[in-house]
Amino acid sequence: ALWANVLSWFVSAFVPSLLPRLLPAACAEEDATGDTSSGATAAPDNRTRCISIGRPGGSEQLRLVKLRQSVVTVGYNLADFCKPPYSPSLNTNDVIPEDCVILDNEAFSVNYADVCIRWGLYESAKRFVGYPIVPGFDVAGRVAKVGSNVTSLKPGDRVFGCTLFGAYSSRVLIPALQLRPIPDGLSMAQAAALPAVSLTALHALSLAGHFPEKSKYSNKAILIHSAAGGVGSMLVQMSKILGLGPVVGVVGSSAKVDEAKSLGCDVVIDKSTEDLWEAAERASPSGYTTIMDANGVSTLQQSYDHLVATGRLIIFGFHSNLPMGKAALDPMQWVKMASKASKMPTFDPMDLVTSNKSVLGFNLSFFADEAEIVSDLFDQICAWLSFEKLRVPRVTELEMERIVEAHELIQSGKSVGKIVIKV
Repeated sequence: ALWANVLSWFVSAFVPSLLPRLLPAACAEEDATGDTSSGATAAPDNRTRCISIGRPGGSEQLRLVKLRQSVVTVGYNLADFCKPPYSPSLNTNDVIPEDCVILDNEAFSVNYADVCIRWGLYESAKRFVGYPIVPGFDVAGRVAKVGSNVTSLKPGDRVFGCTLFGAYSSRVLIPALQLRPIPDGLSMAQAAALPAVSLTALHALSLAGHFPEKSKYSNKAILIHSAAGGVGSMLVQMSKILGLGPVVGVVGSSAKVDEAKSLGCDVVIDKSTEDLWEAAERASPSGYTTIMDANGVSTLQQSYDHLVATGRLIIFGFHSNLPMGKAALDPMQWVKMASKASKMPTFDPMDLVTSNKSVLGFNLSFFADEAEIVSDLFDQICAWLSFEKLRVPRVTELEMERIVEAHELIQSGKSVGKIVIKV
């Protein structure tokens, strides 16, 4: 990843005319003249369009490609059927895995994880797929075909859900268990904004001891970093549903304060205008039963220090360890990342016991073997949506051809809510 990113940076900075040579193609991609080897010609619109990343690097790696006839994208949990990210040709009469559907995808969301995948820094992507890879988790569209054992869905159903990579695509092969009917009143773009962030938020609250049973801790204060972001917006709303409070949200700019308040924060801390931890102590002088932290090195130690006895620090990301607003990672960025990694806090097991604090971390992209856990979380989220207890975060919609712009926006740290790509 290091050398691939440095090469992308060097070429883009000094010899940009050579950038096309850094874009490896995959055998599943359509020939420039079209693939007619099957003996039949198909309308180009019937072929899967997807965003392929050929190797780690800058935004030049985000290639909008068309796949060969009847090829679709797949997640890594279907590796027993085919090697991800592409299926074999699946013609009309071909059998698909009995528990799966082919989804005509109409929208997918962009997550910061996708940027890390492009840089080559996302462990599950490297371990289970490699390169080329079609990134993305969230999908929303219509069922095109069902496997023989699928009874909960039928062709034409409007559904949304998660795939373990492969979502940046117009057609996806996906287990039916990972999909749910789209609640009434939600657009495709709104539905695509929800799955990964809501599932991450609810699992985090489960690890914190607040779900499925409501918290019985005497202190119910929760502090949520990046409260106006995708996961943060879900954490705020779910915390209110589960009876936690005060719900203290942290945002990085004044432009995000109103959004955090509208989501239900009892207190919003704008760390661009006030000292974060002084404000956090004012909001809950006795400390916090839970702190949700995806920042990394910039806040982890202080987050731990502000827990009460029996408090839990839940970690699901390391944004501050990574550069902001960088298409490719130049040599200096790697030096900075190494420096930050060397400053990551360590937590003494003896201190954890004597202080009665816990530190827990997770990443749902590793949960291929935990389908029932994720399915139960998804059922609860759908129930809350149906009773209008959850609202969709603010959605910024872009066309598929603007995927580079979408990555630049989420890298900038200035986005609010979710970025969704319309296929």
